[in-house]
Amino acid sequence: MATLAYSATAAAAAATTKLAHNRVISFPKSSFFSSPNKPKTIFTNLTPLKSSAKQIDLSAIEVDSPLSSTAAAAATKSLKSRLRNNETLYGIFLLSFSPTLAEISGLAGYDFAVVDMEHGPGGISDALQCLRALAATRTPAILRLPESSATWAKKALDLGPQGIMFPMIESQKSAKKAVSYCRFPPAGVRGSAHTVVRASGYGINEGYLSNYEEELLIMCQVESEDAVKKIEEIAAVDGVDCVQMGPLDLSASMGYLWDPGHKKVREMMRTAEKGVLKGGGGGGGGGGGAYLAGFAMPHDGPLELKSRGYHMVSGAVDVGLFRNAAVEDVRRFKMSLMEGSDDDDEREQTKDGDDKYWSE
Repeated sequence: MATLAYSATAAAAAATTKLAHNRVISFPKSSFFSSPNKPKTIFTNLTPLKSSAKQIDLSAIEVDSPLSSTAAAAATKSLKSRLRNNETLYGIFLLSFSPTLAEISGLAGYDFAVVDMEHGPGGISDALQCLRALAATRTPAILRLPESSATWAKKALDLGPQGIMFPMIESQKSAKKAVSYCRFPPAGVRGSAHTVVRASGYGINEGYLSNYEEELLIMCQVESEDAVKKIEEIAAVDGVDCVQMGPLDLSASMGYLWDPGHKKVREMMRTAEKGVLKGGGGGGGGGGGAYLAGFAMPHDGPLELKSRGYHMVSGAVDVGLFRNAAVEDVRRFKMSLMEGSDDDDEREQTKDGDDKYWSE
């Protein structure tokens, strides 16, 4: 008879299971099934990490990055702390759900990246891979939800993004609901699994419950004409840190789907901006107002947004960047075929261009 046991002491307390041919395998008794009268001690050797300014400390990760020392230092600060320092942050939207493009975006030096589950094809599992790629480059991630609901907010927040963006916020009431989705009871309605989810370092960060409200950036999107009329109330809601303007949906709601640069749309945008800035732009509501965030457009560039008081500017979309590069690459090739390149000078230029391409 063969008996497998961890030690003589463990074997004495082991539960045995008889298998075929009279073989016996011994299993140590689990503390989960010990006597209810005895205290249960599980993972006694696990020492939780103390809380820090960021939920997860990534300072030990070595990244071969072109980021300057200034950018690297900024990456150790939270988005909310940088906003309070009156910085203007520049970010990118990620619709492809490609971890590779997410990683490149982080290494390029963007201040934040929005993983877009509203218009991108991916869901929670896909977003997680992008968050991991961004974390490796110390780039804060914001998750944009497909809809403003408690279920989507719960699943997104459990991944541990530094920010969350709620689409189509139409009133003060819907803004308050959005904030409640981000708060545990009794302050909100967020479901709790904080002992095992990524947001708390899978339960290792014992300071998570004390700091999560302070560290999470809550963004509400104003994207319709009706919402603009109530934007001051939305921006004043306690817990709303940023009001994100949605120029495309706003133009559509006004009947100018194909013309977001229309004069009436621009006027409505200016009205909305003034409504947010009227609250002081201090972030988080509570009399401090919310910060202004928005998308750069062909007719309204990043510097123009900054000059009007925007503190968060998204200037690019990963799919759009690749599309433009691909279209231009094909255009240049076809133009070269039409123009011809038989002479030595043109061949030399092509050679130099190829060398430059591969060196990049």
